[in-house]
Amino acid sequence: MAVTNDALVAGVGMIPFTKPGKSASYSDMGEAAARAALADAGLDYAAVQQAYVGYVYGDSTSGQAALYGLGLTGIPVVNVNNNCATGSSALWLARQAVASGAVECALALGFEQMVPGPLGSVFTDRPGAMARQEAARDAVQGTDPHSPMPAQFFGGAGQAYIDEFGIDPAVFAEISVKARKHAANNPNAVFRDLVTAEEVLASPKIFGPLTRLQCCPPTCGAAAAVICSPEFARKHGLNAEVVIRAQSLTTDTPSTLESGDLRKIIGYDMAVAAANNVYEAAGIGPDDIRVVELHDCFTTNELLTYESLGLTPVGTAEKFIRDGDNTYGGRVVTNPSGGLLSKGHPLGATGLAQCAELVWQLRGQAGARQVEGVKVALQHNLGLGGACVVTLYQKVDAR
Repeated sequence: MAVTNDALVAGVGMIPFTKPGKSASYSDMGEAAARAALADAGLDYAAVQQAYVGYVYGDSTSGQAALYGLGLTGIPVVNVNNNCATGSSALWLARQAVASGAVECALALGFEQMVPGPLGSVFTDRPGAMARQEAARDAVQGTDPHSPMPAQFFGGAGQAYIDEFGIDPAVFAEISVKARKHAANNPNAVFRDLVTAEEVLASPKIFGPLTRLQCCPPTCGAAAAVICSPEFARKHGLNAEVVIRAQSLTTDTPSTLESGDLRKIIGYDMAVAAANNVYEAAGIGPDDIRVVELHDCFTTNELLTYESLGLTPVGTAEKFIRDGDNTYGGRVVTNPSGGLLSKGHPLGATGLAQCAELVWQLRGQAGARQVEGVKVALQHNLGLGGACVVTLYQKVDAR
């Protein structure tokens, strides 16, 4: 079915992210975020025709468990799991349903109730979903049994960049400093206290150039978005300011596993392909972007993503950071929310929290985080294994 119609973001909502053990249950968090998005849209849940609900750690039909608190309306509820790109994958499905004309209004919801400590597999009696990526990583750098699995991927990718371009590893710490500065103005963020580069570098070593303060924390939270057609918005008197102008979901190609490059193994080429698809579809280039929410699960991935999204030429990310071009007063404000590093990373919620931040930016509702004169906004959400979703939002005249 062709995707031809506009899909508007009529409402967004999220709850403040928290550390594991301090949150409500996943079902209560999900219900609260969905209610917030519906309230923001000014819409009753009974008007929603389909729902796509994302989470990584949970039983089947957890989406229904969260949404049934809003009402038993009988609509299709599709549960989604695409690792850390889960929230944006749910958004991609909702957008596709509306843009294809299959429905006029869909709800995308994401949540995660996490436990302390690094990510790990739940099922140990069957092949892991990332066995191919792990084998490719091991062929390049082996396995460190004492380091968290994700840090070995992303730390190794950062080291590969250092090896090629000879950058100062301390530049990664500047990303954590920037993230905390941005999060200080975000009441939904977990870590809002400022840190110095010296403190970041002095925190415990994790893997490669990564220290603890360069790694996103396990987090609990939820976020949601109401997606609808322009006709539906007019009929119900909804906000029609923000449209998803273009969106792309990509998965791995042979280069991921055959390159022998940790940067590609963690999805660099997926991000390049998704970004290029979006720029081409929208007729907008990276030079037009002034605000981005990108997947900074580790400082190393934020640096790599500057280049995969075309925000700065390949090999120039260190200068981009040193010149302050990644923050207020520079060329593009990256992660005004504080990003995964400081806002937190509840896996299923992350992509929809990014969506909420960018919608607020485009509406001019971001408060002290507001980037001036925003007309378009870019989102990047990555999941190993793999999936990458890039979304371009645009502010349009009310119709």
